[in-house]
Amino acid sequence: VISVNGNVAALCAREAVLVARALGASIEANTFHGDSGRRRRIAARLESHGARGVLGASRPHRARLRGLDSERGAVDSRGIAVADAVLVALEDGDRAEALSRAGARVVAIDLNPLSRTARAADVTIVDNVVRAMGLLASRCAALRGSPRGRLGGIVRAHDNRAALAGHVGEIRARLGRIADLGR
Repeated sequence: VISVNGNVAALCAREAVLVARALGASIEANTFHGDSGRRRRIAARLESHGARGVLGASRPHRARLRGLDSERGAVDSRGIAVADAVLVALEDGDRAEALSRAGARVVAIDLNPLSRTARAADVTIVDNVVRAMGLLASRCAALRGSPRGRLGGIVRAHDNRAALAGHVGEIRARLGRIADLGR
């Protein structure tokens, strides 16, 4: 399931729809401070970019993500509530952690490799969400139809902790270069 909040819908709705198509995944609208009206507006924006059957905007299908008492815990019983994998972008760490505890594999897009979201995820893409969604859509489309063994090998070879450590190392090196310029 591709989880889309208002910020993602505003910044890269088209790209989110392309990722969902390439993966054959559902899209679910979610909100930090939720009401059905906001979720319906997110769904309408996604649908204006070609999405079909956006989940999350309908009260009869509401479920709760265990461990989140606020509106962030509201999910669709046909989507995130039963998903084996969820892509989240610009998401709070508590929601990413709850998804992980619920047994979902979490793929996160986050600029900060030290964030709770980045650390809770199984795969973290450290990048600007607009650029990352576009690149992810292209990469998923290119891999579509690949043998399951090849795809499984890619997943097994990924070490999120090592990848995040690499990003932190890049940041440290860059900060060191910037600090040297001031001398």
